[in-house]
Amino acid sequence: MSELLLINITGQDKPGLTSKITSILSGYKVPVLDIGQAVIHNHLSLGMLVEVPKESASSPVLKDLLFCAHTLGIQITFTPVTDSEYNDWVHEQGKARHLLSLLARRITAEHLERVSSIIASHNLNIDTINRLSGRIPLEKSDRLHSKACVEFSIRGTLHNENLFREQMLAITDSLGIDIAFQEDNIFRRNRRLVVFDMDSTLITSEVIDELAIEAGVGEEVSAITEQAMRGEIDFTGSLQRRVALLEGLDERVLETIAARLQLTEGAETLFHNLHNLGFKTAIISGGFTYFGHYLQKKLNIDYVYANTLEIIEGKLTGKVLGRVVDGQRKAELLELIAGKENIRLEQTIAVGDGANDLPMLGKAGLGIAFRAKPIVRESAKQAISTLGLDAILYLIGFRDRDDLSVNLHTPQTAQTLQAGEA
Repeated sequence: MSELLLINITGQDKPGLTSKITSILSGYKVPVLDIGQAVIHNHLSLGMLVEVPKESASSPVLKDLLFCAHTLGIQITFTPVTDSEYNDWVHEQGKARHLLSLLARRITAEHLERVSSIIASHNLNIDTINRLSGRIPLEKSDRLHSKACVEFSIRGTLHNENLFREQMLAITDSLGIDIAFQEDNIFRRNRRLVVFDMDSTLITSEVIDELAIEAGVGEEVSAITEQAMRGEIDFTGSLQRRVALLEGLDERVLETIAARLQLTEGAETLFHNLHNLGFKTAIISGGFTYFGHYLQKKLNIDYVYANTLEIIEGKLTGKVLGRVVDGQRKAELLELIAGKENIRLEQTIAVGDGANDLPMLGKAGLGIAFRAKPIVRESAKQAISTLGLDAILYLIGFRDRDDLSVNLHTPQTAQTLQAGEA
């Protein structure tokens, strides 16, 4: 006969500690049914569920463990586990699991309290909490561009996902944080394609507004742009109206504008790591191919789909060639690229900020509204507004210590693109 014991070990971490404890259990041929360990600031917490001989027969192994713990200067406790408790635990296998990522410049106790309270109110259980971001220095000089992410592994059935997301969205607004919530499945761990909107996503500006300023119709075009991004007017019609106002603009202006474009925070770090990890990348934009190809060279992007401005005798005609890349077309192009690369849609990520990005975000396995308009944030399943584009890496399980970037470890502030680099 045997009994189940939960062994908990805490204390200062040191090399060989786990080896010494398990060597005692090994000597008594003790089966280990479960094990977990965490180390925070060199302080160890180790738990093992084991099956030991019952009653008096278990005395030698427990005495040896107690003596070992004493010599190592650590604390050890034993908690009996009944057969029914163990069987309940076994039967929880296969239950739904989700990952919740909490992102902020710096994470506070209030952030954790508000998030964990909502989790508890839905009768979900937090199994583990892991820090994905790097260790934060005490110096306050660079906190403006610092980044922090902790990931909660959550177990249980979520009966009202809409309410859960509404509650999380409400605290992101009040606390200035981002929260991503996704199912923990095989596709989450095997993303292979990331597609991006361009204007106000990969770059900080709307190119058509920049063109309009050069053409002397800035305010008129900007007002139409805002209406389209908020979903108040049809994108295709709005694009045609705006481009028509650019008629007669000299094509040399395109190069001038390209030279002053600014990458969004974290873009270079994100793309460097994505390509080193074997991801395919694409721009799918309602903007213009000239600027998409410019960014393609800068960031080593695999595909570019956007609108082409008609140019005759060195002047813009006020028209676009071919089919407009609107919201529906963006979703179709995502599917087209995934099919060409033999990638399932569940393995894709789409990132955008406007209402015309919603069909693409909805079709992707992971759709992310990035620094988006309110209507987009409310409709998309995931949203990032606090950190830069490189925060997307956290949503695929990437840790700061995994960073494959070269000379890109300084804070990713917006950087001006140099025309000569294209």
